[in-house]
Amino acid sequence: MAIKKSELYSSIWKSCDELRGGMDASQYKDYILILLFVKYVTDKYEGQKDASIYIPAGASFKDIGKLKGNPNIGEEINKVLEKLAFENGLNGVIDTVDFQDDAKLGKGKARQDRLTNLVAIFENENLDFSKNRIGGDDLLGDAYEYLMRHFATESGKSKGQFYTPAEVSRVIAKIIGIHQSKSQMQTLYDPTCGSGSLLLKAADEAPHGISICGQEMDISTYALARMNMILHNQPSHDIRQENTLSHPQFTEDQTGALKTFDFAVANPPFSSKAWTNGVNVKNDPYRRFDGYGAPPDKNGDYAFLLHLVRSLKSDGKGAIILPHGVLFRGNAEGEIRKNIIKRGYLKGIIGLPANLFYGTGIPACIIVLDKENAAGRKGIFMIDAGKGFAKDGNKNRLRQQDIHKIVDIFNKQMEMANYSRLVPVEEIAVNGYNLNIPRYIDTQEPEDIHDIRAHLCGGIPAYDIDALRDYWEQFPSLKDALFTFAPGKGYYALKIPQLEIKQTIFSHPGFVNYIREVDAVFASWKNRHALQLKQLDIDNKPKQIIHRLAEDILQAFASLKLIDKYDIYQHLMTYWLYIMQDDVYMISLDGWNARLSLVKNKKDEWDCDLVPKALVINRYFEQEQKDHRQLEADRDDLTRQKEEMEEEHGGEDGVLEAFKSDSGKVSRGMVLDRIKEIRNDKEAEEELGVLNGYLLLSEREAEANKKIKEAKGALDKKVIVRYRDLSQEEIKTLVVDDKWLSAISMEVKNEMERISQRLTRRINELVERYDVPLSALSREVEDLSERVNGHLKKMGLEW
Repeated sequence: MAIKKSELYSSIWKSCDELRGGMDASQYKDYILILLFVKYVTDKYEGQKDASIYIPAGASFKDIGKLKGNPNIGEEINKVLEKLAFENGLNGVIDTVDFQDDAKLGKGKARQDRLTNLVAIFENENLDFSKNRIGGDDLLGDAYEYLMRHFATESGKSKGQFYTPAEVSRVIAKIIGIHQSKSQMQTLYDPTCGSGSLLLKAADEAPHGISICGQEMDISTYALARMNMILHNQPSHDIRQENTLSHPQFTEDQTGALKTFDFAVANPPFSSKAWTNGVNVKNDPYRRFDGYGAPPDKNGDYAFLLHLVRSLKSDGKGAIILPHGVLFRGNAEGEIRKNIIKRGYLKGIIGLPANLFYGTGIPACIIVLDKENAAGRKGIFMIDAGKGFAKDGNKNRLRQQDIHKIVDIFNKQMEMANYSRLVPVEEIAVNGYNLNIPRYIDTQEPEDIHDIRAHLCGGIPAYDIDALRDYWEQFPSLKDALFTFAPGKGYYALKIPQLEIKQTIFSHPGFVNYIREVDAVFASWKNRHALQLKQLDIDNKPKQIIHRLAEDILQAFASLKLIDKYDIYQHLMTYWLYIMQDDVYMISLDGWNARLSLVKNKKDEWDCDLVPKALVINRYFEQEQKDHRQLEADRDDLTRQKEEMEEEHGGEDGVLEAFKSDSGKVSRGMVLDRIKEIRNDKEAEEELGVLNGYLLLSEREAEANKKIKEAKGALDKKVIVRYRDLSQEEIKTLVVDDKWLSAISMEVKNEMERISQRLTRRINELVERYDVPLSALSREVEDLSERVNGHLKKMGLEW
């Protein structure tokens, strides 16, 4: 049976449990990823001639597996790794950690058991990477990314900088123009490549492939990058280890000058205070600061930026992630910023939300460079994307819709109110070359101003109603159905009772027609793709499938007003992430098979991952399901009556209080004993009546539960038989129509509900704000005062 993609990730993540406690995540990640690497290259390359990784005898994961239970398992794993590293030039990559380390792994039997259990996890039959790339999808590479993200999350503020969030990497990859590259001979460079995630995301955008070059200072992170390249099928990469600023490794043999590249990306450490170590700032042999100025001694942000600028060819393009401070800090940095702008190298700036990165919580920005079009550049394109994110644990994360929106707007250079703008260089010069985004893009929500006259005299200000013009343009007669003119020019009054606002909106012909229009757009999209989805088979290409679906749904909803196409896109991508992706991967491995399996941690419960039991029941056993629901409703009614009796007679002096067990529930056995005891006692007739009534309800409830269980068992048998008889076409209908498209359709309908709710909520807010004018309040106060004075007078008190 095919393992779900999400289960593959989580099963590998469980391997970390064997190492937690002995070391920090920034350390134990190395052990996990090295074993993952050896497992992968063994599955993929063992026994193959001319493979990019040679697996010599005695140096495979199978040889590591043979060491389980060996008292010297740590020492022997080291030997296997050393041999594999030596044969493949991977010294300093996969032999960087010690599996014999007492401090981290324990001593003697404790280490033996820990490593034995760890290796056993990777021997799971579902972790077979011999077919790593399923239909072009890098399953293992994605698993590696999953682990890196989790390691970064657990590594803490000071140790999570080895990983650039995949969402940010995707934005950069899609905006630097690498999708227009012409040849694999073109080059892509990252001077602070970390584990290589940003490089790989950028390389994925190159239609013909691209030559990857990167440098990383930290030795263990350098090792991660080398392994990451191999796991992502980039065997021709060139990753080097050293400090980029003091000892750049990519230089020209003849002149010693920095090599230049077609594309460059970077996510350097923010505001490094020790960047000058080993750097000749005043006389830099690589001429990185010539014509720009030297960055401050205690802040290396511009040092990395200038290194990237110097590393680009005359027509090169790139992007770098830096803290927002680089946009507005003055003195030396202000002069450098001015010189870069004057040269026309700065194409754009994208402001990102705070708390995206694992090494810091401060907001950052993407600086986009383009030398090719520098001479004619008259403006800098700015985006403020700081408000588009979702919470993800203690971090923020760009959603799929945020990524797509940023990329669309930037690549098309589209100006959007409160979001994006092409800012003329002349305007920037007037502002002293300050690039702080809020100077040029106002993202503040308009202030909700109260109208004094409306508070005094009543009525809803016309400007508040007119501010809802998007709705009135879509539904031209709806405003007249809701409002009439109030006394005084420029004010409206609600025409209908306030409780009828939502129903008036929802039943209005314009809104009804709009719903039909949205339904028609979705139906058209669904019809275009339903047949294609039913034609999926083994070795399909899941990432191509979701790309095709997602891009088409964006285009389909682009012409509709009120509804945000990116919201619809996000619903699809979320459903893909949590449900549909696993289904498509299962189909790619096993085809359209509805295999039943036991539900974990639930005795005698079974279901089917691809075709859940509920789908089969809904389609083929409608009457049985109705009967079952009626049985449950009857039982729930009895339960409610019993609970009411417990509430009425279970108090401190109640009849049932004495029969409660330690758990607080009434004991049926104790009730029976008491009934026998007072059966012939005439003085206890009232108590006996309560107890008999309670016992009867308990017995009826138990009988109802028995009927429900019997009905469930009978239905289960029918459903199991039906599963065995399901044809391929029936399975496809259940999965594509009843599962996938039905769920997405429901989200689209929910968006329509949100549109009506937003309008309803705003109108209610305005109605309630100005519902009672000050004059009416004053009259009410006067009336109440008179009534109080009247009461006081009757009591003999005068004021």
